[in-house]
Amino acid sequence: MPKLRINGEVKEYDKGTTFEEIAREYQPQVKNQIVAVTYGTRIRELMKKVDHDDDLTFITTADEIGNNTYTRTALMMLIKAVRDASGKQPAFTRIEYKIGNGYYCSIRGDFKVTEAFAEAVQKRMQDMVDDHLPITKKGYPLSEAVDIFTREGMDDKVRLLRYRRSSEVNVYKLDGFSDYYYGYMLPNTSYVKWFKVEKYHDGLLLNLPTRKNPDTITESDPREKIFAEMVRASQWGEMMGVDTVGDLNDVICSGGFNELMHVQEALQERRIGEIAKRIFDAKHVKFVMIAGPSSSGKTSFANRLAIQMRTYGLHPHPISLDNYFVNREMTPLNEDGSYNFECLEALDVEQFNKDMVDLLNGKKVEMPTFNFVTGKREMNGDFLQLAPNDVLVIEGIHGLNEKMSYALPAESKFKIYISALTTLSVDAHNRITTTDGRLIRRIVRDARTRGASAKHTIAMWDSVRRGEEQNIFPFQEDADEMFNSAQIYELAVLKQYAEPLLFAIKPGEPEYFEAKRLLKFLDYFVAVDAQALPMNSLTREFVGGSCFKV
Repeated sequence: MPKLRINGEVKEYDKGTTFEEIAREYQPQVKNQIVAVTYGTRIRELMKKVDHDDDLTFITTADEIGNNTYTRTALMMLIKAVRDASGKQPAFTRIEYKIGNGYYCSIRGDFKVTEAFAEAVQKRMQDMVDDHLPITKKGYPLSEAVDIFTREGMDDKVRLLRYRRSSEVNVYKLDGFSDYYYGYMLPNTSYVKWFKVEKYHDGLLLNLPTRKNPDTITESDPREKIFAEMVRASQWGEMMGVDTVGDLNDVICSGGFNELMHVQEALQERRIGEIAKRIFDAKHVKFVMIAGPSSSGKTSFANRLAIQMRTYGLHPHPISLDNYFVNREMTPLNEDGSYNFECLEALDVEQFNKDMVDLLNGKKVEMPTFNFVTGKREMNGDFLQLAPNDVLVIEGIHGLNEKMSYALPAESKFKIYISALTTLSVDAHNRITTTDGRLIRRIVRDARTRGASAKHTIAMWDSVRRGEEQNIFPFQEDADEMFNSAQIYELAVLKQYAEPLLFAIKPGEPEYFEAKRLLKFLDYFVAVDAQALPMNSLTREFVGGSCFKV
């Protein structure tokens, strides 16, 4: 009988006992729903079985891995429910983007998505929950998996599997419906207790719990501007014939990468030009406020925007809000005693507003520089006075927060939100999160510019994301314009830089599971050389070789 160490105690279980049975035994002692386990150095789904001695810990819906497992299972149920609710009219679902706390899904079929259809999908999903339908997992030889997905009409998966190195593919089945998912799944439908399906634009929005509130539905405020920017990116992808990783790999392997890259770069340059035109047309704008989450490409964007602004006769001056950090000893602390550099109180908001108002009134102002080595703000004789066509381009995480620029007239400000809002998917049912794209960007950039290991970057990522959720995301819909910095080809370029860094993380280290997941994800991509990238490409900010100081 295998011996398992659970919560410091050793217990024996019959060989073949499922982890679901063990989780059921311990669930009363665990606050949130157990959805998976760590078994030694591997993560195991609850339908898997005990077969040797090892340590066992529980993964819940309050954990990142657990929340993703819950989400993945709920999305599979939605896809199946859409098929069932559409009846004789076949419907195909594509998981598009995350909007707030919900997942937007487009539906392709010979009918319109209505409120009544959304209600029918909700009811069918609830029936699945009540029926405790099993979700099974079985490995198939690659050729058999291709046959399964061909019969299901999943051409996107068939294209993706052409580049699969493994000879076996895990196929999940739910009530006669077969699919493939990049990540772990729950053992049956009864676990998905909290969800809400509603009609949203021409598709459906599946609202699900968050890690912070894993036992309830927390509906978010409307995110219409973000949605519109995601739709724009999807349209660009359709125009270039690249919606999925399989499509991208096909383009690369057929020798079409250079053309794809140049079209993507041209689309982004045109978009930056449109934003510059709006700033010029606004006439009274003196402050362009740029904010976005980590690794959004803010610096490259700000430089490219400045060039476009100059084509309209404007004279932009870049200013980083980082130069208004309070001295290190005055920086607020986190609960663990570390410095909280991401809260608004870490900046000298009053001095910033005084300086900006003085500049607006035509005064000459000595601009500060923050010395990150000494932790002190310095005055080095850098004076600035605004001429009629001068505009300040201000970049920092609090740029969209009105408390940051409370003293400036509304008409003098133009706010821009930037993020890497990738719409490329692994396939129609497996979306690529914007968080994953940004994390891989940051791993590559911080290794190159700061000598930081992937282990260090992953370890601090949760803290970075918490700061974004508090200080950036709540203000994104207040922006006058949004810019999507994601490039449809970038992960194929970043792959060769990220993989060696991720392989350096060893089993047993806390960051190992995340590194392993990212390596599996990058394995879907055919790599391309960065040498062909233009010097002003946003991707250059991360891999190096940019013509800008980034």
